[in-house]
Amino acid sequence: MNTYFAGEYDVAVIGAGHAGIEAALAAARLGCKTAVFTINMDAVGNCPCNPSIGGTAKGHLVREIDALGGEMGKTADECFLQSRMLNRGKGPAVHSLRAQIDRRKYADTMKRKLELEPNLELRQAEITDIRQIDSGYELTTKMLAVFKCKTVIIATGTYLGGRIFVGEISYESGPDGIFAATRLGKSLKELGLPLRRFKTGTPARVLRRSIDFSDLEIQKGDEPPQPFSYETESLGENKVDCYISWTNEETKQIILDNIHRSPLYTGEIEGVGPRYCPSLEDKIVRFSNKPRHQLFIEPCGLNTEEMYLQGMSSSLPEEVQLKFYHTIKGLENCIIMRPAYAIEYDCVDPMAMNATLEFKNFEGLFGAGQFNGSSGYEEAAAQGLIAGINAAQKVLGKEPFILTRDNSYIGTLIDDLVTKGANEPYRMMTSRSEYRLVLRQDNADERLTPLGHKIGLITDERYESFLNKQELKRREFERLRSTVISPTKEVNQILVSRETSEISTGVRLIELMKRPQLDYKALAPIDSGRPNLDANIFEQVEIEIKYEGYIQKQQKQVEQMRKLEEKHLPVDFDYTQITGLRLEAQEKLNKIKPLNIGQASRISGVSPADISVLLIWLAQKKKG
Repeated sequence: MNTYFAGEYDVAVIGAGHAGIEAALAAARLGCKTAVFTINMDAVGNCPCNPSIGGTAKGHLVREIDALGGEMGKTADECFLQSRMLNRGKGPAVHSLRAQIDRRKYADTMKRKLELEPNLELRQAEITDIRQIDSGYELTTKMLAVFKCKTVIIATGTYLGGRIFVGEISYESGPDGIFAATRLGKSLKELGLPLRRFKTGTPARVLRRSIDFSDLEIQKGDEPPQPFSYETESLGENKVDCYISWTNEETKQIILDNIHRSPLYTGEIEGVGPRYCPSLEDKIVRFSNKPRHQLFIEPCGLNTEEMYLQGMSSSLPEEVQLKFYHTIKGLENCIIMRPAYAIEYDCVDPMAMNATLEFKNFEGLFGAGQFNGSSGYEEAAAQGLIAGINAAQKVLGKEPFILTRDNSYIGTLIDDLVTKGANEPYRMMTSRSEYRLVLRQDNADERLTPLGHKIGLITDERYESFLNKQELKRREFERLRSTVISPTKEVNQILVSRETSEISTGVRLIELMKRPQLDYKALAPIDSGRPNLDANIFEQVEIEIKYEGYIQKQQKQVEQMRKLEEKHLPVDFDYTQITGLRLEAQEKLNKIKPLNIGQASRISGVSPADISVLLIWLAQKKKG
């Protein structure tokens, strides 16, 4: 059969999920002729699992994507149904925004943005073959169309070699019944990429009118709801409620009686599943002493009756699913619209990549999202943005764009993947960042918007708005430092009512703000000169005042790490030549090729003693 030449692009993106969208938009907006290929045009921007964006640590990623000029936060705001700030009872380092979204509206909105973007072409085509050529890469579609591309970003999600499991039934498929990419995986293996199998899953969707909500706990959103994007002025009001229910001993017994029918335990599923988002049967087995497990009943959109059962992923047979769902309060008569399933798919070992997400042995070839071994929409979008930026930078002959652990969660995510690898689907958590107090979601713009502007994804108008916000914040700090509160009766009544000591002399407002019992709200009656500022500015100022000592301590840690990051290592070097390095360290260093001492120190198998040897070797090398 004859192939035909179909066109040339600077950047080609394979896959139009959350990673592919951000990659394609970034590359096109930076001036590159870009194409994004999708197996099915109706799957663009699909949310095949939970109908939400954000969550613990994931909310940080969305804010950072927005601060750099990405699209996920804006679109989530346009499609939001309910918004909540998680972890309010804990410190500000772990406060994370999560929004229920209308999943179909989200997909339609993202598809429309791709269609309208200059320099970008959206094409329905299955890429079946990829070959390296002198000028880049040659992509061939199932219809035998051939495209020549200077750079390629692989963002195949769970479609690559996708296989669905429901009990004893298994078949080739991507999520939501869309067919899988079955031939590209073979081509990638022939190219030389180190592929392996991972697994994930999703719960059933049930019919709203078959649920009894009368005795369920209602979970309302925050009022007023907070947006993800720094450009969104207001979200209006929350549009929906969510609900909470629990499994019970009967649920547990049905699952245990049928555990032999789960492909997780029969050995049919070879892929490694996500530790932090296990199936219900996995939770029942792993936490056998726990009498019940929580589930959240969430709407999938305003124009659908589908309800999502968060926390109830399963790969048990459909009739078993129906049995155990019917044991749960509120779901006694529920009708399953889509059964739960597990999906197994091909992904790559991310240690084959640099921090730019470009493959070390394949110049101009990048990976992003679940293809890189991560899990989650937000992790995917973050990687897609960085891969898209770096593909464009390569085409344009500019310096690569690398985020670091000390300036972003995105930098932490990518550093973890390319330095430590992923033995299971990687999920971002606040505990993964050693600098989380300075990498809060409230200051993502302060950390990253100047970088986004420098690259070219943040407009001059938006950057001016950002600078104005920073100036207002600076003035507010000055006002708090210069404003003196006199020891009046009214002032001391407020202090006593908040269980803090009275004052007998004039005290600067900033000193009162440092007291744990006091905040902007409590001080409002005696703070007559307070300007009318955005609530986010007050939030940032208050956090930085109250946590000043801790923030300074963490910034010193950042400076120490930066000194190690500034000690660069040669890109192409055989570490077996360094006397004193242990064999394991030599092997790991030769595999990963760290860019600097800081990255080398985070490699599993490289000890502090090995780092000392590297530092001595570098010093001697510098002396000549």
